Amino acid sequence: MTIPTRTLGTTGPQVSALGLGCMGMSALYGVADRTESIATIHAALEAGVTLLDTGDFYAMGHNELLIGEALRTAPAARREQALTSVKFGALRGPDGGWSGYDGRPAAVKNFAAYSLQRLGVDHIDVYRIARVDAGVPIEETVGAIAELVEQGYVRHIGLSEVGADTIRRAAATAPIADVQLEYALITRGIEDRILPVTRELGISVTAYGVLSRGLISGHFTTDRQLGASDFRAHSPRFQGENLQRNLTLVEQLRKLAEQKGVSVAQLAIAWVLSRGEDIVPLVGARTRERLTESLGALDVVLDAADLAAIEAAVPADSAVGDRYPSAMMAHLDSEH
Repeated sequence: MTIPTRTLGTTGPQVSALGLGCMGMSALYGVADRTESIATIHAALEAGVTLLDTGDFYAMGHNELLIGEALRTAPAARREQALTSVKFGALRGPDGGWSGYDGRPAAVKNFAAYSLQRLGVDHIDVYRIARVDAGVPIEETVGAIAELVEQGYVRHIGLSEVGADTIRRAAATAPIADVQLEYALITRGIEDRILPVTRELGISVTAYGVLSRGLISGHFTTDRQLGASDFRAHSPRFQGENLQRNLTLVEQLRKLAEQKGVSVAQLAIAWVLSRGEDIVPLVGARTRERLTESLGALDVVLDAADLAAIEAAVPADSAVGDRYPSAMMAHLDSEH
């Protein structure tokens, strides 16, 4: 398979049309197998995936160390093609708790220094604060990243979970290549205000949660037991009646997938791919099996009739339940 490429904005790098979100290999979705995780990253690179997405706070640095090991043990040619996208700024405690975000310029540079060491690289390709620090103007945070660009430690500036006004302010400070936002068939809030602004300004979107944390993967069932450390055990969309109603949408999607001879996950990823060349879906595959399934979405062609059928089966705003628990929703700046 040859993976097509897309470009991150007008200032960013050319990347594979699908990126690999590595968070689940370290945190928030239950126990992961380290050996299989590294094998999955290697398989992704071998298949032509170039964009590896992480956060320095995913299991308090574990995820960056994991990626660093995978890069170190990959063939040189594959290692050189890899592009790192790193989120920073989330503050954690020894107990794993969350205590806000830090976007001060000194903190930005401190976070970057640790990420470079853990990843084992001399630069980060796209660097972005995970959530806006309400106590620090975005201009100051972005300005600090711009200094890292000037010094060669960062190649491109990104944003994450920000609203239209913040995007404009950031872009007036320094060139922004990409904004990372949750976007999926059942999570479409960015279409109203944010996408028009990113497109006006020539900024791409890396879309995370394209399978809504497995909810619309076709593999999630009502009897699945979730551990206390699994994010979904606390997510409103996975609770009680909400889960029942949301899985009804998945079954409607399954009928369409079966008609096309593809999996539910492949249809859902293909839908995100169809939304524009400026959108790069991140798939959160934790195993080689799931990676292979996700990559199969690149071969799915959706015509106008297919897209209309998908819209009819899963209309916008048809999912029930917020995408984060209320305490986490309070930190979002992205208007969706």
